[in-house]
Amino acid sequence: MPGPVAVLGTPMFCDMGFFPSVLIVEPLGVFANDLPVGTIIDIIPEVNIPSFGLCHSPLNPEVIALTLAALGVPTPAPCIPLVIDPWISPSNVVIDGLPVLTEGSVCECLWAGTIVLTGPSPALNVEAV
Repeated sequence: MPGPVAVLGTPMFCDMGFFPSVLIVEPLGVFANDLPVGTIIDIIPEVNIPSFGLCHSPLNPEVIALTLAALGVPTPAPCIPLVIDPWISPSNVVIDGLPVLTEGSVCECLWAGTIVLTGPSPALNVEAV
């Protein structure tokens, strides 16, 4: 079930990253509690989805190179999320034809990480249904 809308600053986590991060939404459209609301196309690396610190995915070419250099010892590399498909949002609310993001929205990184908007959203009292 959809929850609070995801806005600028909503916490998120990648299961292949080391640290949580926050969603970045540019102030272009609809606002909730004076913060811009995210949509399913807010997937640009380092613009909408910042780094999660280090990546430990065995599919990440940087991790592969560092692991080979360490003679097979798994070695994490700097995280640069690479998302090519839109977020999957449980919401039916749309902005300009695009579903809004809510807590629980998910997208996949090309390096096999699953990124989830964990919340709590800074727009706690604005629900999407």
